[in-house]
Amino acid sequence: MESKYKHIETAVIHEGYDSKAHLGSLAIPIFQTSTFTFETAEQGERRFAGTEEGYIYSRLGNPTVRALEERIAVLEGAEAALAFSSGMAAVSAVLIDLTKANDHIICSQGLYGCTFGLLNLLKEKYSISHDFCEMETEEQLRNLILPETACIYVETPINPTMKVLDLQMISRVAKEYGIPVVVDNTFSTPYIQRPIEWGCDIVLHSATKYICGHGDVVAGLVAGSREYISRVARSAQKDIGGILSPFDAWLLLRGIKTLPVRMDRHSANALHIFRELQNHPMVNKIYYPLDHSLPGFSAAERQMKQGGGLVTFEIKGTKQDAQRFMNELKMVKIAVSLGDAESLIQHPATMTHAVVPEESRIKMGITDQMLRLSAGLENCHDIWEDINQALNALIHEKI
Repeated sequence: MESKYKHIETAVIHEGYDSKAHLGSLAIPIFQTSTFTFETAEQGERRFAGTEEGYIYSRLGNPTVRALEERIAVLEGAEAALAFSSGMAAVSAVLIDLTKANDHIICSQGLYGCTFGLLNLLKEKYSISHDFCEMETEEQLRNLILPETACIYVETPINPTMKVLDLQMISRVAKEYGIPVVVDNTFSTPYIQRPIEWGCDIVLHSATKYICGHGDVVAGLVAGSREYISRVARSAQKDIGGILSPFDAWLLLRGIKTLPVRMDRHSANALHIFRELQNHPMVNKIYYPLDHSLPGFSAAERQMKQGGGLVTFEIKGTKQDAQRFMNELKMVKIAVSLGDAESLIQHPATMTHAVVPEESRIKMGITDQMLRLSAGLENCHDIWEDINQALNALIHEKI
């Protein structure tokens, strides 16, 4: 869908809703209803047959949810979108729709733990195999493509190593073989990165994170072509039923209005923390998309508007040192998820990626000393002061 507005800062506020059609209500109404009435039996028949537009039942479509779907479609530069009850409901719907028994999936070398678990479930139950790929060169990707490869599934930046992949290169190779490219755009949001502009086919989000921005919703979103979204709506969403509630859609619509303002602040805070971490003796490695020394920097500079709000770093020491550091924090909260107003920190090896076997986790680059920080909206100096005092506490323990 094309936006009526030139700038995303305006589109996040106005797209997908016309107050004149809803009694002048400035805020989008919450259509908290399970079903919709028909004027006649014949109208009901037409709607179920698909010959007449209109609402039937909220599992099949709801006006509040539809407003959210239209807005995210515009923001991602897609033709259409669907909302789901969680990010994993969105991931599951996409992979179930794109694959059949004995198919093959190529994945980025590094995935969210639950996505990794889903891939193993598909392998065990339906013999849908998968291979992980660094995707740094065309050759690496081509070497893994099989006749039964059904899709290429990418996270960029990758969770939690923050590695950035070249979406234009991946899409170029995929198109030669007619393979759709799916991108988890949760870390960047459409404000920072729009994968469809680089040739990708399907974009998904855990809307629980930055799209919501306030830590009070669990939701997922998928955007793509109108044909593809219609197909998923008729099958994986309708029949499996992982739909979003109208109230949660309303909360997301409220949160998304401030997405550009929030992402600017998240990114600025993360950049400040990245720079400060570089000078601390207790920090071993730092992972941030705009680090000039990392191999994905050129791709990040080209396809990302800014670095985003996440910084991953490794403590010098052991897993216990990393956990002691977390326990010393006073303002930064120990919690999984990201994109909230509050700064959050988690230990991937024992939290978000605990389900990943150690051997696979190490191949992904996730060590026992690694921590992932979601920079919140607080003053950047307050965030750093808390992190700095916790790091210094480790030094004092070792003296």
